[in-house]
Amino acid sequence: MTAGTNLLQRLYNDTFAGLQQVRQSFAPQLQLHEVGHIISIATGIAKVSGLPGVGFEEVLRFPGDIYGIAFNIDEAEIGVVLLGDYWHLQAGDKVERRGHLVDVPVGDGLIGRVINPLGQPLDGKGRLVSTQRLPVERPSPAIMARSPVNVPLQTGIKVIDALIPVGRGQRELILGDRQTGKTAIALDTILNQREQNVLCVYCAIGQRASGVAKVIATLEEQGALNYTVVVVTEGNDPPGLAYVAPYAATSIAEYFMQQGRDVLIVYDDLTHHARAYRELSLLLRRPPGREAFPGDIFYLHSRLLERATHLNAELGSGSLTALPIIETEAEDISAYIPTNLISITDGQIYLSPTLFELGVLPAVDVGKSVSRVGGKAQRAAYRAVAANLKLAYAQFEELESFARFGARLDDSTLKTIEHGRRIRACLMQAEFSPVPMQEQITVLLALSEKLFDAIPLADMPAAELAVRHAGAALSDKQVATLESADKLIDADRAALLQLARDALAPYIATADSSEAAGE
Repeated sequence: MTAGTNLLQRLYNDTFAGLQQVRQSFAPQLQLHEVGHIISIATGIAKVSGLPGVGFEEVLRFPGDIYGIAFNIDEAEIGVVLLGDYWHLQAGDKVERRGHLVDVPVGDGLIGRVINPLGQPLDGKGRLVSTQRLPVERPSPAIMARSPVNVPLQTGIKVIDALIPVGRGQRELILGDRQTGKTAIALDTILNQREQNVLCVYCAIGQRASGVAKVIATLEEQGALNYTVVVVTEGNDPPGLAYVAPYAATSIAEYFMQQGRDVLIVYDDLTHHARAYRELSLLLRRPPGREAFPGDIFYLHSRLLERATHLNAELGSGSLTALPIIETEAEDISAYIPTNLISITDGQIYLSPTLFELGVLPAVDVGKSVSRVGGKAQRAAYRAVAANLKLAYAQFEELESFARFGARLDDSTLKTIEHGRRIRACLMQAEFSPVPMQEQITVLLALSEKLFDAIPLADMPAAELAVRHAGAALSDKQVATLESADKLIDADRAALLQLARDALAPYIATADSSEAAGE
């Protein structure tokens, strides 16, 4: 009994000695946590007090793992933009500082994924694999870090590549009324980047869930999701997510640009972005200006689109090409938001509802569309075959309007109108069917030489397809020459013209026989 008592006593002594040693060696590390509380909750925003050290656009954490951005820093309270479902929040709940700005995961693991602006996956393919995060708001590259835009970004759309060329690093606005094909042009451009070594980021801002699902399904069916990142906010998401979405998508695209890669980003569309910002600003009691938008709405979009550029060789020669989309109302391109973006971007592609109703697709109004980079971002072969095409098309549209009054027209004017109708027929193009560069150049050369003028309008779709097939048969050496040559030499021009003549010969013979039968 005594031996057992001694053993138990030693065990107690050893245990307490160990505890005393651990207690003496322990040095508590105190961490300072600033905690405030909610004063009030409104649609998409919260008023918070008790966080004197918070900074502008710092992340705050709310109960239920809901995050927000400090947007208004006032003396007595903070206006916070909420980034999640806030139905369970109420006045008095605690709010905690996170000590960093809003950021998003970046990296190759995002390619082929559908995510929200916070980097959370929406496609059911498991968690994202990412080793780096970047702030969603970043300074744009300095002027000396940029290079001229001189490399074309082929859209695969004939009317754009020929008449309104887009270069890698350019910002080209797409605008038009509802349901005129704005998203279709952006999707065609994404589809045409297959095997062009261009990564794509599609940012859906406040779109209907069904519309976003259709876009994702199209990208997947066409194999374009393999080189595309999709960033999504739906119409029923909080306005804070719609506000953050384009900045988050741009940070993802910038990561790839800084790796020396060429990236295309589509913002679909910035009308919803501007409205979300207006909603947040008015709820936060910021003073309204024109059309109730706050005065800094121009800065909102300019600091976003200035991040699109072509970096110089020292920084890897990567590029970020931006295609922002804007919705106009009643063809009013002089409204506040459209004029802001027209002045920020390097040109615009305007889609006309009148042309859309006439079945002229894509409904690009060549007279109101422009690329301020122009021929510098166009291959020499295009400049050689499409130099006078825009002028001829614009003249045709003016004369066509005049001819509707029933005036008598001379033979020269009639020929101009007939030639213009062939131009319009050749520039029409089905959705999701981008045309390769060599096929476009063959068709445009045949147009510029007026080879289509002898063909009836009813036969134009088949004749244009025949010329495209002839262009597709060019050898790899000929295609490489068209891509890289400084000018279209006479021998190549003659060879292409002969291909086009051979392809059109059956249609011209049919037209001649029809005329003879009519006589």
